[in-house]
Amino acid sequence: MMHLLSVIVPCYFNEKNIPVTFKELCDNELLFPADVGFEYVFVDDGSRDNTYQELLKVKAQHPGKVKVIKLAGNVGTYSAVIAGMEYATGDCSVIISADLQDPPELMLKMYEYWKQGFKLVIGNRKERQDPVLQNLFSSFFHFIMRKIAFKNMPEGGFDFVLFDKFVRDEVIKIKERNSNVMYLMAWMGFEYVSIPYSRKQRTLGKSRWTFRKKIKLFIDSILSFSFFPIRVISVVGIVLGMAALFYAFFVVYAKVNGLVAVEGWTTMMVVLLFVSSFQMTALGIIGEYVWRALDAARNRPLYIIEEVK
Repeated sequence: MMHLLSVIVPCYFNEKNIPVTFKELCDNELLFPADVGFEYVFVDDGSRDNTYQELLKVKAQHPGKVKVIKLAGNVGTYSAVIAGMEYATGDCSVIISADLQDPPELMLKMYEYWKQGFKLVIGNRKERQDPVLQNLFSSFFHFIMRKIAFKNMPEGGFDFVLFDKFVRDEVIKIKERNSNVMYLMAWMGFEYVSIPYSRKQRTLGKSRWTFRKKIKLFIDSILSFSFFPIRVISVVGIVLGMAALFYAFFVVYAKVNGLVAVEGWTTMMVVLLFVSSFQMTALGIIGEYVWRALDAARNRPLYIIEEVK
């Protein structure tokens, strides 16, 4: 029985990577059995370089195998991935970055697990050949997510996954905004298998994965899959309330027994500043949840497709 594997590749400022990446992907096909077909779904996430032109060259060389989706603006990697899912038609799909930091040869092992019945196969990074600060941020991010959201999530994080068309269809139905599509697939609850690998160092082009985008992903992931921030606010509020109650009893007792000679202006200011800062932080966290609810209620599209080739 012939199976079709859809390879979804989100692209953003990847003009130098496209020719090399596509050749590597085509060479990788030779590892697969003859009964496996391939389609490549490239999504240009609003690049402002020659990424789209390079993708059109690839399309011209392989018109029956390659699809190119051009988004009107930059909406982020995970929204671009969902756009690619909408145009993928394979029995299973795989998401791989355009910079070749993830090894295409791992797809074969992923595909074999899918043949065994796993609807989700995760390639988790056991090592990263990235700058020290980037490694530290990534380790901290995935440590926090394992602690407060996904206890059984593989260590090292992941964004190289293969999944069944059923999973793909469910993600398209949900179309959750301000979220993490990789974690969304894990959240669905299907039994999955993880394959550790070493992530390579980027050799072509410059990463556009800025610190601001990393912080947004961190916040989106926590707020989308955990009630931990709200629970922290509740617990700290209760603790502060109890502390204030006991302190009130102490003040009354001290006043009645003449133990308070001078008003504690310094203490009062410290307490006031501490409580006020906590209130502002709590309002900020609640505001993040409220804004996301408002954004979902607007029902605006995750992306606008400018052109499909």
